[in-house]
Amino acid sequence: MENSEKYLRAKKKVQSLKAFYIHLIVYILVNSMLLVINLLSDSGNWWFIYPLVGWGIGLLIHGLSTFVFGKMGSDWEEKKIKQYMDKDR
Repeated sequence: MENSEKYLRAKKKVQSLKAFYIHLIVYILVNSMLLVINLLSDSGNWWFIYPLVGWGIGLLIHGLSTFVFGKMGSDWEEKKIKQYMDKDR
């Protein structure tokens, strides 16, 4: 039973990493495209920076939740599950 719990936790972490890497790739591709459009349309006005920075903040938060806070997540989740289960008794 313990191995299946470890497997599920590991699978959840891998899915979280995969979601972050997909987010990062899309961020790079879309913002590269916006840069090219900006250069071709109006090179004097650097409007592509606004979505770059705004989306970058979201990506940073996603990265922090995946790499920094994600390492603490499984223990916290287990404690919360036990807490709610004890509360329902």
